[in-house]
Amino acid sequence: MKILFIGGTGNISTSVSRACVARGFDLHLIVRGKRDVAIPGATLHRGDARDTAFLGTVAATAHWDAVVDWIAFTTADIERDIALLRGKTDQFVFISSASAYQKPPAHPVITESTPLANPFWQYSRDKIACEEMLNTAFRETGFPVTIVRPSLTYDTVVPLAIGGWTEFTVIERIRKGEPIIVHGDGSSLWVLTHAEDFAKGFVGLLGHPQAAGEAIHITSDEVLTWDQIYTTTARAAGREPRIVHIPSDFIVGCEESLRGTLLGDKSRSVMFDNSKIRRLVPGYTATIPFHEGIRRTLEWFDADPSRRVVKAETSALFERILRAYPGSVQHNDQAGG
Repeated sequence: MKILFIGGTGNISTSVSRACVARGFDLHLIVRGKRDVAIPGATLHRGDARDTAFLGTVAATAHWDAVVDWIAFTTADIERDIALLRGKTDQFVFISSASAYQKPPAHPVITESTPLANPFWQYSRDKIACEEMLNTAFRETGFPVTIVRPSLTYDTVVPLAIGGWTEFTVIERIRKGEPIIVHGDGSSLWVLTHAEDFAKGFVGLLGHPQAAGEAIHITSDEVLTWDQIYTTTARAAGREPRIVHIPSDFIVGCEESLRGTLLGDKSRSVMFDNSKIRRLVPGYTATIPFHEGIRRTLEWFDADPSRRVVKAETSALFERILRAYPGSVQHNDQAGG
């Protein structure tokens, strides 16, 4: 198959790109080249994917079996993709987000038919709007869309609520024995998926004739509490965590920028029914448990000091919230969780 990725060297897409090459696909990537990531066997088109003229030139070089836009976030991105790719691809895959599912959820087990509604996070509402535009294009003109919804998929990011992701701040605090914040009482449930596991399901959807017009999430079946997630991460970093539990509403009251990621996502217990991806990709299963995946992630960060970005302002945010929360003046130190 001849595949075009708009993006393809990010936290999730790198594993998918490598899996495509391993399958023998003729993979082309539109990348800016800012990430030091090698995808041997793929053809690179270096340039700005948001440059409509450049994207159109690359798209016109072939008829594609599938095009995946890894970096579309707004309806303007989707409007451009539809205009440029109509008639040039047999499948267009949009990377949405499981954060688009109803918040708060009416039921903790999420299926693809769970309503899409997130009043807390603009990012999620933008993804919903993109899905709606694509579904309209599918219904009215047959534009061959497949929607994929990842949920906190990690490899080269720290999948924690505050001070993680591309930052290393929360890990640095753990290693220094400093207190860290866990939202709520730490008992809400969450699902994390390693990018290599996500790739197993995703690659099976490319070129799949029954994926047209469908939305599919791809996640692990491992369900952990947030206390377990933080404790497992801390132990992978070589320490026991000093956890302070603080209600999500209080955290957001101290720092409004966390409203989306907490109230619109991680403060809610979720589990995912993966029946649909297993029906479309028989044999799909996630096999990397979090204790193994986070060990690999921290090894990746530790392999290059430039990756371990520690921000003083983020650590100051921890301290500001800890000082503000009643009873946590001494940080309510709690080992483990």
